[in-house]
Amino acid sequence: MPPALYRTWYADRVATDLIEIDPLEPSPDALDRAEAAIRLGQVVAIPTDTLYALVADPFDLRAVRQIYHAKGRENQRALPLFVRDALMVEELAREVPPRFQILARRFWPGPLTIIMAASATLPLRATGNTGRLAVRQSRSRLVDELLARMNQPLVATSANLSGHPTCRSGIEVFGMMDGRVDLVLDGGPTSGVGATTLDITEEQWQIIREGAISSEEIAECLG
Repeated sequence: MPPALYRTWYADRVATDLIEIDPLEPSPDALDRAEAAIRLGQVVAIPTDTLYALVADPFDLRAVRQIYHAKGRENQRALPLFVRDALMVEELAREVPPRFQILARRFWPGPLTIIMAASATLPLRATGNTGRLAVRQSRSRLVDELLARMNQPLVATSANLSGHPTCRSGIEVFGMMDGRVDLVLDGGPTSGVGATTLDITEEQWQIIREGAISSEEIAECLG
């Protein structure tokens, strides 16, 4: 049976669709809808291995602009990216330091976002004009399926209005962001803790946001 579908129209806002999905066994129909939306430069909210995220094409400047607008996010803040593996990072980073390889081997796929210097292949706008790259490999099968279909990274910012808590269910996302995003894949409640964000651009690494992985675990990993 096709997934349940609801639509709300706003005269001066986007039409937000809500589709039910099993994040452990995502249906081809739901994946087709999400892939088509992303290829059209639209913003899609999805459940991940942590919380809900907004995904879009980082190489489509219209989609990047829509992400910032949907969240009310400051233009100077970079947008995190989902990657399928460490090899994909090599095409996005100016250089891949040894610390990245150590961290990726230990914590990926998993709830660790790593910040490095971005290469020129990533539009400066997607970095918030900072020239920095924030990447994560998720454990989510849904995320991996979308990355495989697109064969490229995807924007992976939290599904919320800036300054508000990240949404833990598709219904929460729809309630907060109806009219701001194009599609919500409702996989029910998520039980994960938010990802930890780690900056390794300087000699002394720094945790920007502590989540599922503690600073003690990072310190132990990096010696």
